Amino acid sequence: MFTGHGGVLLGEGGTLVGELTVRTTWASKQADIAVQYVGASEWHALAGSPVLCPSPEAGRSVHQSAVDAVRTGGPVPFEPWPIPAPIPPRADQTEAHATP
Repeated sequence: MFTGHGGVLLGEGGTLVGELTVRTTWASKQADIAVQYVGASEWHALAGSPVLCPSPEAGRSVHQSAVDAVRTGGPVPFEPWPIPAPIPPRADQTEAHATP
């Protein structure tokens, strides 16, 4: 994919402009987002990476947000959508424990 106007901001400073590949990896409740020029071997962390990410499933949404950010371009750190906190189960959904 091609970057939007201004390219993408890198974690180590500087920008990349042109045709890039985006890679998102997930481990230990965080997603790491990196970019590279198509055909290159060196990956560069996107500014704003890593980000908190509760699950591999949420990681797919983080990846799509990163793709959208690269296509949009601009010299701002990457910020995925706000990840909502898990909703605790309602009292009527929890297992009842009888006392002797």
